[in-house]
Amino acid sequence: MNEQLHPIFSLEKIYVKDLSLEIPNAPTIFLERETPEINIQLGGKNQTIDDGLYEVLLTVTVTAKIKEKVMFLVEVQQAGIFRILNVPNEEIDPLLGIGCPNILFPYLREAVSDVVMRAGFPPVLMSPVNFESIYHQKKAETDKN
Repeated sequence: MNEQLHPIFSLEKIYVKDLSLEIPNAPTIFLERETPEINIQLGGKNQTIDDGLYEVLLTVTVTAKIKEKVMFLVEVQQAGIFRILNVPNEEIDPLLGIGCPNILFPYLREAVSDVVMRAGFPPVLMSPVNFESIYHQKKAETDKN
């Protein structure tokens, strides 16, 4: 019997792996009326957990400053466990670098906004991210080396 195995791509679990909030200049920072400068740094990585199971991790650091004074610093690691089976090897890397981050990003965005609001500040609304472009850019850099 020549039975065709169907590709499997499923989300097993989404979770916040790490969350950090710092307000080093509280309580006086709450008296500031200037609009802060927001700096957002986003990164990602993945690892194999078991045969066909992968953890994908998005990490964001959001820093808000007024001049040189830090209003707040938030770091969030949003993770997901994905099951990928019967998929050609050349398609797994794009799934881990594009598909999985696209699924995780709304959760990361919500975690950042929520923690910033709970800290007493207006929410930080992160703009959508083009993970496909980031993936291809990183791949091109890796292929050069």
